[in-house]
Amino acid sequence: MNTTEIFLIAMTLIFTVPYAIWRLARTDYYAPLVVVQILTGVLLGPGVLGAAYPDYYTFIFNPSVITALNGIAWWAVMIFVMIAGVELDLRKAWQHRRESTITAGLALGVPLVFGCIAGAGMLGYAGWMGPKALTWQFVLGVGMSCAVTALPILILLLEKLNILRQPIGQRILRYASLDDIAIWGVLALILLDWERVGRQAGFLAGFAIATVAFRAMMARLQENDRWYVSLIWLAMCGFGADWAGLHFMVGAFVAGAVMEGDWFNQEKMDLMRHHVLMAMMPVFFLSTGLRTNWGMGGAAVFIAAGVLLAASVGGKLIGTHIAGKILGWERGEASIIGWLLQTKALIMIIFANILLDKQIITSDTFTALLLMAIASTMLTVPVVHPKLQRMREIIFRSAGTRSPASARHPTKDRAA
Repeated sequence: MNTTEIFLIAMTLIFTVPYAIWRLARTDYYAPLVVVQILTGVLLGPGVLGAAYPDYYTFIFNPSVITALNGIAWWAVMIFVMIAGVELDLRKAWQHRRESTITAGLALGVPLVFGCIAGAGMLGYAGWMGPKALTWQFVLGVGMSCAVTALPILILLLEKLNILRQPIGQRILRYASLDDIAIWGVLALILLDWERVGRQAGFLAGFAIATVAFRAMMARLQENDRWYVSLIWLAMCGFGADWAGLHFMVGAFVAGAVMEGDWFNQEKMDLMRHHVLMAMMPVFFLSTGLRTNWGMGGAAVFIAAGVLLAASVGGKLIGTHIAGKILGWERGEASIIGWLLQTKALIMIIFANILLDKQIITSDTFTALLLMAIASTMLTVPVVHPKLQRMREIIFRSAGTRSPASARHPTKDRAA
């Protein structure tokens, strides 16, 4: 067979297998299609099915096919990250700055500390830190992986729980948006290359100047033109960031972050995210699975993933409970917010992919982080859904206000 035919066989597997599992096994409650696609990528990769049937793996995923798949995956994830940047709404965060900064800071800071402790512990064993990493880069990279909140996946889960447009959903998006900025800022710090600092400073200066001109132009364009120009802007920013050594994903995020959400119709933005997620992102999930490795043995990787999961989930919950005490939230509110903010999936996988590309972590560490991201995301809906059913009044509660039910029944509220 020629490369085109083998490529199409690979594409058939990528789209058929996860969809069949998701639809036939009815996994949507605990594992949305996105999570099933990531898991399928792991199963089809070299660590599981590739190890059992090496001839299949070398035939289907030969270097020419991998190159073609990687091109699709890179562009898909760049668009996805750009959309996440566009959807940042810092104006709302500024309107509620005390509540937003306290919650976002603790929800990010506590799991970051816990994750750094776990990363420091991994240093005691060979095989986890990448060959080009400094100690602080590895520790901070693992720590931030535990602190990440996946804004695009969070939006999907909030929609699934029917709270995206409710006050609590909008509050959670504000917290996640602030954390998103910190995540990419820390990534830029980790990737800072002192041998190329002049080039990186040049990129940042050029980006600042270009942003002023870009925003002025976009404000004058019709919406249909804005969509097309935004993709040109995305490619340019991705190239500039990668040329400077900051990785093209950093460029994709800042490309979206300097755009205004008001420039685009929200329904069209939601549709674009949906279509990219359906038509292109499964290729990224497969390419992610192909990078997994069990070289240290399954037991070691699963133990590491378990420790990282405990650091991630425990850190988020402790951080939001501290925020709840400071801000006077109702009982149970911090737990719901903490569980939703620990959703990892896409952004953490992108984050870990970059660390692996830069050889800051090894394939074994990447696999442990990937398992942690999958587990944390799969836990979210089964844990949060019953909590929301028991505490429906929290859904309609804005920050700093009492719910209508609590206001009518203060005695009942205290008893709860």
